[in-house]
Amino acid sequence: MPSGPTAIRATRLIFLLSGIAMSAWAPMVPYAKTRLGLDDAQLGLLLLAFGGGSMVSMPFVGWLSHRFGNRRVIVTCGLLLSLALPALATASHVITLLVALLYFGVMLGAVDVAMNAHAVEVERMERRVLMSGFHGLFSVGGLAGAAGMSAMLALGVPLMASSVVVTALIVVIVLTQRSGLLPGVARDDVKDSVFRVPGLLVILLGMLCFVSFLAEGSMLDWSAVFLRDFRGFTAAGAGIGYACFSVAMAAGRLTGDQVVQRIGPEWAVRGGALLAATGFLLAAGIAWPGASLFGFVLIGLGASNIVPVMFSAAGHMPGASPAISIATVTTLGYAGLLSGPALIGFISHGSSLPMALGTVSGMLMLVAGAARIVRPRQEKTA
Repeated sequence: MPSGPTAIRATRLIFLLSGIAMSAWAPMVPYAKTRLGLDDAQLGLLLLAFGGGSMVSMPFVGWLSHRFGNRRVIVTCGLLLSLALPALATASHVITLLVALLYFGVMLGAVDVAMNAHAVEVERMERRVLMSGFHGLFSVGGLAGAAGMSAMLALGVPLMASSVVVTALIVVIVLTQRSGLLPGVARDDVKDSVFRVPGLLVILLGMLCFVSFLAEGSMLDWSAVFLRDFRGFTAAGAGIGYACFSVAMAAGRLTGDQVVQRIGPEWAVRGGALLAATGFLLAAGIAWPGASLFGFVLIGLGASNIVPVMFSAAGHMPGASPAISIATVTTLGYAGLLSGPALIGFISHGSSLPMALGTVSGMLMLVAGAARIVRPRQEKTA
């Protein structure tokens, strides 16, 4: 059994790996579009395969993690994940790219569920809050993966070679950290619960994660459009809005464990949701570019610890398998990430984009009102 510090380090690096792998795909998208001659609509439909693959795999992976342990799933799926980027870099047909994206989504979704379930076990072993810091490493990995891949491509490194570099990094992290991962913790109180329908509290946590992921997705897909069309930014400079959001979210998560430890999970969610809601109102309601950017910073800071706290709460539900609960919550969260931008688009079409962003603010206020669901509950012991 690895020591606490060893398990914490291994978990952090797996979260970092997941962020690197996911974000390394972003700079590859234009290359795939040009190579296959896709228009925006065709590319958009193909990209749904990535998120769809993740959502399809998550419930099944929850059972695998419960049955075989998180370490086996992380190591196996992490190594299989390393094959995805070269496949995406060389896909020469629409069907090939579709299959590669599905595969990428399935493996990344599997690692996502297992690493969060493993993080809960590490928290239980250490008896302290750690989830926000783990997710902070995921955010750092996201920034590093996109920046690293973009830098290699800008320096003239071929796309395939760049993808192999990231692949090699993934393999190294998985193999060197394997022994630091916990083999799995047998819990007598959940042996018979694995095939049951997740409880109402887990479903409710998933719905709140749906809203939080929806807010994050709206920033990813609509922040640049909003700044360009409503705040006078150039197309080239409009990406600064998402950069402000991302850096603020990473900073919030890296310091989030101390915040949650000090004010408790309930107020971390309630205060974070209210802060993010204020950010959306500020960005949408004040027609000054600086106010919008400041609003995006507030959204990043406010949203940063909502999902980690909810994942931790799901993993600590009494009498429930952490892997099954987290798989349920993650699946519903991803549904928000995928459907949220489309929902924003529909509302915007019927009114305006600022009004649509204001609607997200209202949804976050509902999250704040339901924050008591993450209060710690007494877990059963064998």
